[in-house]
Amino acid sequence: MSQDLIKSLEAVDNPNIPTLSPGDSVKVHVRIIEGDRERIQVFPGTIIRMRKGGNDASITVRRTASGVGVERTFLLRSPRIERIEVVRNARVRRAQLFFLRKRTGRSATLRERR
Repeated sequence: MSQDLIKSLEAVDNPNIPTLSPGDSVKVHVRIIEGDRERIQVFPGTIIRMRKGGNDASITVRRTASGVGVERTFLLRSPRIERIEVVRNARVRRAQLFFLRKRTGRSATLRERR
């Protein structure tokens, strides 16, 4: 009984979100509303954290913008996410890649999954 209630309250999956894993380089297309105008902003970066949990599932994407590390967390079931493109898959041995915060340049690159 309670399982059916929980399933009915869960939001539907966004079909524009592929299977993701930590280390993937992605482009997240986010709908931004400024006043009465609406536009789509692309946030490219590497997934350093994934949290699963039904409606609360989220990913944290990190990128370096003009020498400064920028991290942004996106709820996967948010209606503001237009789509997510996977640019490349990387082979990592950790679930959360927080060690990338201390690294810059070549040492921050991840080996590609073949």
